[in-house]
Amino acid sequence: MNRPIRVLVAKVGLDGHDRGAKVVATALRDAGMEVIYTGLRQTPEMVVNTALQEDVDAIGVSILSGAHMTVFPKLLSLMKEKKMDDVLLTGGGIIPEDDIRELNQSGVAKLFAPGTSTTEIAGYIRDWVKEHRNF
Repeated sequence: MNRPIRVLVAKVGLDGHDRGAKVVATALRDAGMEVIYTGLRQTPEMVVNTALQEDVDAIGVSILSGAHMTVFPKLLSLMKEKKMDDVLLTGGGIIPEDDIRELNQSGVAKLFAPGTSTTEIAGYIRDWVKEHRNF
């Protein structure tokens, strides 16, 4: 690759718990990725627009509020509208297994549960980007 992988880490909605997002962002940075952290209380529109402006390879959403079945489909819809078909949409948080399966079937990539090692998350993003992005 000619440049570092660029990842947007986002917190969407009223969820004010961002410690995990900051830990993941730091770990991705330590793994050699360029990380843009949006901060708290972002809308799906804000996340997708920032991802476009920053030309990211991946969007990672941390969600603990229970709004995952609203947030991820909205993000996917906006990404399709903006023709961001080659950008990874992943994330993690408190998401029941049945919902994970449904979100994966709709086009959301792997979702990570609390306690997942940051090495696993970084490896997944790196492998996906190598396979799906061309730079």
